Order: sequence, then structure tokens, then C-alpha cells
Amino acid sequence: MSFRFHHVHIICKDLEKMIGFFTEDIKTKLVRRKKFGTADGASLDLQGTTINLRVARADEMMEGGASRPVYGYNHIGLEVEDIDVAYTDLSAQGYSFLMPPTNIPELRISFFRGPEDIVIELVQRIDAGS
Repeated sequence: MSFRFHHVHIICKDLEKMIGFFTEDIKTKLVRRKKFGTADGASLDLQGTTINLRVARADEMMEGGASRPVYGYNHIGLEVEDIDVAYTDLSAQGYSFLMPPTNIPELRISFFRGPEDIVIELVQRIDAGS
């Protein structure tokens, strides 16, 4: 049996703001608005990866937030061609960075807070000799 990544699903407070962030700032494509059960939501396409967004259902008790670590979720990782350009652009749009672009073996990474404090890691592949 083989597995491959299918989608990520995010429950959000403000669906319109989250759609705007992903479509305008991250450049995903809005595929469609849809219901997830009784909850309003949307499906987005990030170069072949589906990002599903939805608000909480009326009968759903939500606890905590993405701003603090919890078992099961830590962050979303997005690969970029030029992390320094992405860092400059997102900083200019007012996003708060937890870590500026930093080199680690074979990667250059950075973390920032998106809407509703979701943590997003930017990743740029670098040559081992860089």
C-alpha cells in the first residue's frame, strides 16, 4: 500500500479573511466554495495540494487556537523559490515573523504567523555547498 499527501484542512474563525490570505498572499486558486457538513467552507489549490478551509459547525466546541502548540498540529510548510523575497513581501504586508530566513543543512527556512495565528514555515532548498 502506498500513501501520498491529499489535503490539509483548517478550521477558521473568519473564512473570508483566510480565503483572502491564501488566494492573495500565498497565490492559491479558489476552486470552489462548499459546505463541509453544515459548515461553510472553501477548497483551494496550491499547485496540486488541496487546502480545505471551513468555519466551526454550530454543534462544534472549539478549544485553543493555532497560536500555541498542540499535539497533532504545529505548522504548515510552504516551499518558495526565493525566501528573502517572500520574507520582504510578507513583512511589508504586516505579517509577524517568528524567525527570519535562516540557513540549516540544505535548506533556508523562516516562520511567520498567518491569519488567526496559524504558523507557516517558508522553505527554500539550497545547495549543500552554499
